[in-house]
Amino acid sequence: MDTATTADTAGAADASGTADTTDTTGASGAAAAAAGPGGPDLQAFAVELRRMNGEMNRLVHGFAAAQGLHATDVQALAAILDSDTPLTPGRLREHLGLTSGAVTACLDRLERAGHIRRSRDSKDRRVVHLHYAARGRSAARAHFRPLAEATARAQEGFGDAELAVVLRFLTAMNEELDRLSGRG
Repeated sequence: MDTATTADTAGAADASGTADTTDTTGASGAAAAAAGPGGPDLQAFAVELRRMNGEMNRLVHGFAAAQGLHATDVQALAAILDSDTPLTPGRLREHLGLTSGAVTACLDRLERAGHIRRSRDSKDRRVVHLHYAARGRSAARAHFRPLAEATARAQEGFGDAELAVVLRFLTAMNEELDRLSGRG
C-alpha cells in the first residue's frame, strides 16, 4: 500500500504520509492513531496485522534455517500439527496450494529431518497419514518457546472476555482469508 493510500485510509496522516501516533489514553502505535469514537479503523488493523505477520515470518524463517528446511516445510509442519484429524498428503497439498510433486519433496525433507512420520491407514493401505514426530515436536517447542512466553505475557493484560473477542476476531479473519484463497 503506498503512502497516499495509507493516508487516505487512515484519515490521520501528516504531510509525509505517516500516521500521528500520539495518544493520551495509553494505547500505542497505529491502533492509538486510528482510534476514534467507533474504535480503531481498518488501517490500524492492517498495520498491526502486517507487523505481526512480519515478526511471525522472521520466527518461521529462523526455525527453517536452523533445521535446514524451507519456509514452506514449516507451513506444512504447522498444518500437520493444527489438523483435527490425521492429515493426508492430498489434504496438505490443497491446504498449501502446491503441486503433488512439491508436497512429496516437502514431506521427504521433513521425514529425513525427523520432523514427521508417514503411516498407512489400517483400513485402506493406499491412504497415507502424516504425523508430527517426537523429535520434530521437541525442536519446534524449543525454538518457539519464546513466542509462547510472549503470548502469555501479552494475554496477562486482558481479561477473559477480551481474549474471547480477540480469538473470535482472529478466527473470523482466518475464515475470510480462507475465502480469499479459495479454500473457504
